[in-house]
Amino acid sequence: MKNKIKSVAYSIISGSLLLMPALAGAQYYPPVGTNLPSSTIMRIITNIMNWLLAAVGIVGVIGFCIAGILYLTAAGDETRIGTAKNAMMYSIIGVIVALAGLVALSFAKNMLNSNAGF
Repeated sequence: MKNKIKSVAYSIISGSLLLMPALAGAQYYPPVGTNLPSSTIMRIITNIMNWLLAAVGIVGVIGFCIAGILYLTAAGDETRIGTAKNAMMYSIIGVIVALAGLVALSFAKNMLNSNAGF
C-alpha cells in the first residue's frame, strides 16, 4: 500500500513537472481569436482607477450642486442651512479626495514605470 501511494505521488509530481514549461509559455502565446485585451496588468488597474476617480469626482460635483440648491431653498431655516453647509463641505471633501487620488495614482504610475534608480 505504501509503495502504491509513493508511485501515485511520484507520477503526479513528474506529470506536473513535465507541464511546467507549457504553463509558463502560455503567457507569451495567447490563443488566436479570443478577443481578450493584450494590455498589461498595470495599464488595466490604471484604467479602472481612473474610471473610479472620475466617478467619485462627478458624484462630488453633483453633490455640490445639490447642496447649493438646498442652500438656496432653505429660506432662512437654520436647520436646512446647516444641512446644506454640511452637504457642501462633504462634497468638497469628496472632490479633494478624488483629486488627491488622481495625483497619487499618477505618482505611483511614474514611480513604477521609471527606469531610473535611487
